[in-house]
Amino acid sequence: MTFEELVKKLTPKLKGITHKLNGRFTFFNDEDLFQEALINLWQDFRDGTLDDKTDSYILQGCYFHLKNYIRMQKLRTPLVSLEVAAGDEEGLSLKDTLWLQDERSKYYFDYLNDKLLADAIHNNGFTKREKAVLIFCAEGLTTRAIGKRLGVSHVMVVKLISRIRGKCKKYLEK
Repeated sequence: MTFEELVKKLTPKLKGITHKLNGRFTFFNDEDLFQEALINLWQDFRDGTLDDKTDSYILQGCYFHLKNYIRMQKLRTPLVSLEVAAGDEEGLSLKDTLWLQDERSKYYFDYLNDKLLADAIHNNGFTKREKAVLIFCAEGLTTRAIGKRLGVSHVMVVKLISRIRGKCKKYLEK
């Protein structure tokens, strides 16, 4: 089997894997992860390690390679804070260097920090069900109404809200 045939056969499943992984890690797009998987596949194909392997074994290897690749890239990614100066000679923070004219502008920085924190928590820590509970809470639904929409008891909704609070505390304590 040629490499092109292998890629053609595995592409739909491989794209599904990259999409799944990109749902958790937003600093890559699906195409970046797909290209990284193809590079890994090409190296394994060239070395002859895929000759007697099944498709599921190859896809599982791609999945583990991509998870490791993402983990390693995440470790190398520098963290940037809006509180620290970004190349400013005077050492002023971004908050101090922003000059906005209207009265509402003094709240933009706090809003931005809150938004970034909420996005980080929402994208990295919640299950689909917890995200749904958050959305329904934001809409003002009661726990019983949320439970009815999700098809669970209101007690389960209370437990989910408790889990959400616990996860939020972890981020707020950092």
